[in-house]
Amino acid sequence: MARRIDYRWRLREVMAEHGYWKTTDLVPLLSDRGVSLSASQVYRLVSDPPERFSLATLAALCDALDCEPGDLFQPFVVESKQRRTVSSGDVVDLADAAARPRRARIVDPDKS
Repeated sequence: MARRIDYRWRLREVMAEHGYWKTTDLVPLLSDRGVSLSASQVYRLVSDPPERFSLATLAALCDALDCEPGDLFQPFVVESKQRRTVSSGDVVDLADAAARPRRARIVDPDKS
């Protein structure tokens, strides 16, 4: 079974710890560090866990918020249920006439 790793994105929590409540508060902080993102890009970065973003952005966030990369995200293993496998005793042989369903016969009650 393959291990699936996910992460919890904590940027909003780290912002709150430093007194930043609005996503637009990050725009000038990142801009001062050479990372130019629009207000909508910063909003998406704060509100949704990013699939990918540059290390320059990560470094700028860490510098602006005086934190380490591990403060911004927490990885964890996702527990997955093992899939049930079908044993040969559970398989029905459709070539066997007894295993095949019978055709339905529809009768009009008015013509009986």
